[in-house]
Amino acid sequence: MAMKNLWFTPSFDDAFPMGLFLLGEIEPMTEFNSDRNAPKRQRLDLDAEGNGTGKRLWKATVTDPAAPNAKQASFDLVFVADQQPVPSAPEIARGMRPIVLEGLQVKPKVTGQGEFKSIGWNIRATGIAGDNSGSKQAAADASAARPAGKAA
Repeated sequence: MAMKNLWFTPSFDDAFPMGLFLLGEIEPMTEFNSDRNAPKRQRLDLDAEGNGTGKRLWKATVTDPAAPNAKQASFDLVFVADQQPVPSAPEIARGMRPIVLEGLQVKPKVTGQGEFKSIGWNIRATGIAGDNSGSKQAAADASAARPAGKAA
């Protein structure tokens, strides 16, 4: 039985027991265009058949302190969200801040070539815990989403 495009949903603590650190900023993923003068278009979560969420894709470079070796410590992470996720934690070093992912999904992939192939992972998430930038879905009760003491 072939299970194409199967995403697993581990808990953040199981996948990253020592946490995860964002390196730099979260940026939009753009579609490839051979014309360098053409305007850049942000990629959407849609495959060739039009299946997917249709939300925008954002990319970030992260590092996992529990990784077994340096080659696996840093990797690219994709966020699937309408708005750019914004980490709420302060920087612990220049360009480095701890993050906790929400809506974590992983999918196995084959990496390497020839006799040096191994299993790697596509990793994506829907947001960052503590993000109040609006990248998450709005609350069902609109008044609950407003901070206390602010006028509407």
